[in-house]
Amino acid sequence: MEETIAGTEAAQIPKQRGESLLETAVRYAEERHWDVFPGTWLEAADGSQRCSCGDAACPAPGSHPARPDWATQATGSATVARRMWQKQPTASILLPTGRTFDAISVPETAGFLALARMERMELTLGPVTLTPDRRMEFFVLPGAGAKVPDLVRKLGWSVSSLDLTVLGEGAYVAAPPTRFGSRGAVQWACRPTPANRWLPDAEELISPLAYACGRDR
Repeated sequence: MEETIAGTEAAQIPKQRGESLLETAVRYAEERHWDVFPGTWLEAADGSQRCSCGDAACPAPGSHPARPDWATQATGSATVARRMWQKQPTASILLPTGRTFDAISVPETAGFLALARMERMELTLGPVTLTPDRRMEFFVLPGAGAKVPDLVRKLGWSVSSLDLTVLGEGAYVAAPPTRFGSRGAVQWACRPTPANRWLPDAEELISPLAYACGRDR
């Protein structure tokens, strides 16, 4: 069963209900061939929820790597993923970037503006996440980090002037339904489907994304 947030057609966000973190992590590895790794989790403490890392001021409670060797821990095996989450069923689901995909991260307001424009342009999108800290992350083919600065400059912007970053090798995204402390859960703005298994190149999306970020300044 799914629930969507009301809004424009482009902004409807399916919300997974009743599916465990374990089941979801296994499905990402099995159906999408994404590497996954368990991150931190939330623990009850003094009537509130704190990050398992033990830092009371953790900036990303329950949604960051739990160990420094997380990159080598990530697996594309559904069997290994199942074993990992059986050990810690409430661990967040983190996906390393720079492998099967990179992600272009922009502010939520710019992301929704870009989505509406992409829909009018009839662009084929990959999955897009919406995080509780009001960011949208657009999945694109790996290698975006090397291309985006030049692409942005060709459009007349300087990269430093836009709130647009590329998550590539050595970075990660938190996948639905991972929770960010008390702020809520990561959701899909564009959910993974058979139709978007083949990801767009950064070059296809950068114009509407840069334009939207420029408008959002």
